[in-house]
Amino acid sequence: MSIPTGREPLRQADLEAVAPPAPWRFEVVTETESTNADLLAAAAEGAAEGLVRVAEYQRGGRGRLDRSWTSPPGAGLTFSMLLRPGVPMANWGWLPLLAGVALADTITADTITADGTPARLKWPNDLLLGPRQQKAAGILAQVGSGAVVIGIGLNVSSTLAELPVPTATSLGQHGGRLDRAGILIDFLATFATGYRDWQAAGGNAQVSGLAERYRGHCATLGQPVAVHLAAEILQAEAVDIDDDARLIVSLEGGVRRAIAAGDVTHLRPGTG
Repeated sequence: MSIPTGREPLRQADLEAVAPPAPWRFEVVTETESTNADLLAAAAEGAAEGLVRVAEYQRGGRGRLDRSWTSPPGAGLTFSMLLRPGVPMANWGWLPLLAGVALADTITADTITADGTPARLKWPNDLLLGPRQQKAAGILAQVGSGAVVIGIGLNVSSTLAELPVPTATSLGQHGGRLDRAGILIDFLATFATGYRDWQAAGGNAQVSGLAERYRGHCATLGQPVAVHLAAEILQAEAVDIDDDARLIVSLEGGVRRAIAAGDVTHLRPGTG
């Protein structure tokens, strides 16, 4: 059986040859339990910022809210990056949103899907594609040993039969780019630019322009949403993102509430 386009094995030497400027360094493995767990362990051992671990297959991948993330070997881009931000930890909550913005910019720069819809983000950082705004990628940030590890799972060439749920999609399903190595390198270059600007602003998302860029990508704002929390479900309108990267929703009567963590569902038909 021939290897589908986009599933050629990733090679560490190839990535290093075209890598954007420091601090990026690569480790490519055929299989691992979790690239995030691998880098959290590396952080505990003192690994420097910029280590990127890429896996062709991740046995125990997890997403936000401890959900599983699965993808056939070679069908997706699964990686984590280790960061040691030089800004107050109170501002680190913006990093997964920055990763989402960089990923949306990378995908949209290469190809606006055949239906003409650019990549969008569901708060905080799910990548959505197409008019039905189906999920193509998830991002998970974890903190440990003075570092932030950001893991990304992007469905690249996954077929309909390989996608885990009907609400998921892949770049291939929208005529998107299938060059996994090129996507990774372009993402890291885009992320690095935003990361430098954010750090130069002391982690202030407003001053660095990150907050404005995120709002421009966020499909959740202006939507009626259901927010699933540990003890309740809120139905509200998503109206803004605050300085701490929390989602601001407007409840019945105009009362506003800040959501730091929760599962958000868009309630308009076809919006994911």
